[in-house]
Amino acid sequence: MNIIDEIKGLFSKRGGSQYGGEAITQQEHALQAAWLAEKADASATLITASLLHDIGHLVHNLPDNAPDSGINDQHEELGVRWLARYFGADVTEPVRLHVAAKRYLCAVEPDYLVALSPASAQSLQLQGGPLSPDEVQSFESSPFLRDAVNLRRWDDKAKKVGLPTPDLAHFLSYTKTVVSDSN
Repeated sequence: MNIIDEIKGLFSKRGGSQYGGEAITQQEHALQAAWLAEKADASATLITASLLHDIGHLVHNLPDNAPDSGINDQHEELGVRWLARYFGADVTEPVRLHVAAKRYLCAVEPDYLVALSPASAQSLQLQGGPLSPDEVQSFESSPFLRDAVNLRRWDDKAKKVGLPTPDLAHFLSYTKTVVSDSN
């Protein structure tokens, strides 16, 4: 099975599950994030990262309400391990850093923290809360800082019930070009 078929299979099997405590599904969230990236004229790699940033939620065996039980599913690390088999750092690093980007924005933008959805605020606590000053400095030295922060902002906005987006096949057309370039 190739990576595109694997991705389709994951979304077919688990994409209809609830996206955390939000009122949308995992697939709706992924499509909205990718669509926001596309509308911002992001690169094919960043559109792919946006589509797949939460793939870790689709590859673990935890229940949808794991955060309610105080469990940090570490989906960003699971996702990166899964994606690294097929993609380079321009896809995997923004995915790996999208949780750290939330923690970073909470540390450097006070208005960002208060604007988090209740589900995102809950997961923030499980993920370690806002970054410390030393962690902020370290995060700011990442060559993927800008992509991670952009992905994070799209992630935050990709929670709208009933928002029409292009379908999965549309965004997988970007993914196909990235896979061929990465391997």
